[in-house]
Amino acid sequence: MNLIIQGEEVATPDLKALAKIARGAAIERVSESAFRITRADASSREAVAAHCARAKLDWGFVAEGRTLGDFALLAMDMDSTLISIECIDEIADFAGRKKEVAEVTAAAMRGEIDWPESLRRRVATLAGLDEAVLGRVYSERLRFSPGAERLVAAARRSGLKVLLVSGGFTYFTDRVRDRLGIDYAYSNVLVVEDGKLLGRVTGPLVDAHGKAGHLARLKRELGIPRERVLAVGDGANDLAMLAEAGTSVAYHAKPVVREKADYALDYAGLDGLLNLFPESGSSSLPRFGSGK
Repeated sequence: MNLIIQGEEVATPDLKALAKIARGAAIERVSESAFRITRADASSREAVAAHCARAKLDWGFVAEGRTLGDFALLAMDMDSTLISIECIDEIADFAGRKKEVAEVTAAAMRGEIDWPESLRRRVATLAGLDEAVLGRVYSERLRFSPGAERLVAAARRSGLKVLLVSGGFTYFTDRVRDRLGIDYAYSNVLVVEDGKLLGRVTGPLVDAHGKAGHLARLKRELGIPRERVLAVGDGANDLAMLAEAGTSVAYHAKPVVREKADYALDYAGLDGLLNLFPESGSSSLPRFGSGK
């Protein structure tokens, strides 16, 4: 196994300590912010996790030679994953209720309250807002998470289909889909009448079961086995979707998600996935030094 270490800043003493803990053969630089400890002992997982927690580093054991091209489908959540905001919180800001709505959003993402009920409560606060508010949130506040565009572009080059499933709204997922060239996007439909939000959604609810259902259906339709699916999310309503994937990644996620996912990125951007699973043909930077 290779042990990938990455973060905002990876200090040399931490790298050397981790190489010793994992009984690695050598340390190689993968990118400007990531390193590979080769021939690492995966039984050192707990000790590695403890050291990385103290050093604020992301880590992951990956089979040697594994690449992004080993996957056929990348499934991603949108709010606070592919993008840096929660769209519903930002819409609620125009109604003067951002703090109230954001508190409900955070509790739902932690799995503390029923997600469908939380969505109904939050959407109800939007009643009466001008539809134009959606455009302002998209143009003024929606930003991609660090590394998001690079990850999606790499997935497309490697032949993966990309699925965006969101508990948010189609107004945003459709635009993000078109902007990044994503293959599939599913979300909730806000009801608008005479240019005003009515404070409810229509159609099948894209909640935790809805997200997982869309992923399961695509796997069947495309003939993609579970082990070739890579899924990324951050909240409790992503857990069922992550369980449908052979490899799951918690991105800057709530504790309940980090505990269940195969990998966690707490400090790296989304392109940290490319340090774990590089594009085929990509090469490492020069070797850093011996790990023993």
